[in-house]
This record gives sequence, structure tokens and C-alpha cells, in this order.
Amino acid sequence: MPEKIELISDNTEVRLDKFVAEKIPTLSRVKVRELIDGGFVKVNGKAVKPSYLLNTGDRIVAEIPLPPPSNHPAEHIPLKVIYEDEDLAVIDKPRGLTTHPAPGHPDGTLLNALLAKYPELAEEGGERPGIVHRLDKDTSGLMVVARSRQAQAALSAQFKERTVTKTYLVLVKGKLEPRSGIIEAAIGRHPANRKKMAVTEDGREAKSQYRVIQYYKGYTFVEVRIFTGRTHQIRVHLAAIGFPVVGDETYGMKSELFLRQFVHSHRLGFKQPKTDALLSFTSELAPDLAAGLAKLSPLS
Repeated sequence: MPEKIELISDNTEVRLDKFVAEKIPTLSRVKVRELIDGGFVKVNGKAVKPSYLLNTGDRIVAEIPLPPPSNHPAEHIPLKVIYEDEDLAVIDKPRGLTTHPAPGHPDGTLLNALLAKYPELAEEGGERPGIVHRLDKDTSGLMVVARSRQAQAALSAQFKERTVTKTYLVLVKGKLEPRSGIIEAAIGRHPANRKKMAVTEDGREAKSQYRVIQYYKGYTFVEVRIFTGRTHQIRVHLAAIGFPVVGDETYGMKSELFLRQFVHSHRLGFKQPKTDALLSFTSELAPDLAAGLAKLSPLS
């Protein structure tokens, strides 16, 4: 049986596809358009186009076909689980682990590990069951994953509404001043290299806030909170203001002390999907990053 979701428009002159994509965060706007074109989304009982402009009070009914079971292989990859309940788990991800399969990287990912640890996820279906956000392959630290389709929808909504607290520990080259600040600069695809991101005028809004923890000779150790979740956001923002992340070969600089980018997901806070209880978790700096940091000379 398809999942049926009923919505009431609280806005006027907003496109149907935009409204549905905002209200059902597990669906991309492309997927929403496909459902509308297929007659699975109706407004006041009638099939309409994705560009249909809603009126306040319009009743939207979306019938979402259940996705087929996941065909990604389950793989027994060790995971450090620091919290779990029937709805979710919080993982302390190691460096080198990709979040989900992608072209050229079909297995050996966090998703494959989750399917082995939580076999019920395979029956939830979809392309990325359980995944509600991602960390770069060489970024370590905290991630939350869902254990059901309902929890995935609820957690995805929190990320989309920017109510999740995400704080990272980062080392940059140079003396970053002032000691605290906010970086607000839109991020989009690099105009010359489509594999990279860049600060661009036509990009998507992005906001990062930093606070200096400690100055070292030639470096600054900072805490960065991100309010949006753009691809490579921290690395792009810090490079854009002239303080590249140490060990980041794409946007920053190679390092003999750090064999990967110095970015660690340090704190993560969100609401439990069923109870609304606020959950907050902390992960101490990964051992390889802590060992390198200890070799630097702190400044008073």
C-alpha cells in the first residue's frame, strides 16, 4: 500500500512542487515532480501540473509508492555506536569511511555497514535508507542515522528546518582574526571545476560561525558551527576568507603532520523524533588529529 500524506496549503501563489518538497523533506523536488506528473499528487481531488499555484486552504493528497527494498549489500564494517534507540543511532564515524554508495564507490560505506547492523533498514527501501545527512569521507565524528522510514522523515525535516546543532573542530593555516565571527557567503559549483564547490553569487545561501579555541605557531584551532549544510561548506568558507583547512588538498594545503583534512564533527544536537526530547552528543577529537595537534607550538 502506498503511503498517503495529506497537507493543507498555508500559503498563496506558491508552486505545488515547491510546497510538497518543503513539507515532505525525504522527497527531492525532482521526485515530487515525478509523483505529480504521474498523478500521485492531487489538489482538491484533481490532478494538476507541478507549476500549479496553490491557494490558502487547498487540500493536497500525496500517495507515495513504497520504495523497493534496498539492493545495496550489507557489509560487516566496525562501527562505533555511542547511542541508539528504536528510532535512531548516533555514530562516531572514522576517517576514510564514505557515507553512502556513489558512482565509482559502490560499497564499503557507512550505509553498507548500517544494513548489516540494522537489517530492518533494507525493508524500509529507498536509495539511502537511514541516511539523513552526510560527512565527507575524510571527516570524522558524529552522525545521526535513522532506523525507520518515519524517523528518517522526522530527522530529515529537522535538518531542513535548520534546528539541528552541528559543531566541528577545525585547524586552519594562519592566525585567524578576530577571535570569533560569522561567514555568510553563498556556495555553488566551481565555475571551472565541477567537482569542486566555491563561493559564488548564484550559489545557495550558507552560514558558518567560528570561535578561536587556541592559536598555535602558524595555525589556528577553531570551533565552527554551521547553520546550513552545503557540500564542503566549512572547507570552502574558511578557504574563501584566506584561512584554508590544514590537510585539505582540494581547497587548502597538504600537511606532513595531518594526512587528511583537519575537520571533526564534535557536537550534534537534535530532537528525538517520537518524544521531542532534546538529545545532545559530544565526540572528542579523533586520535590522529589530536596527536598532530600536540606537536604544534601553542601561543599564549
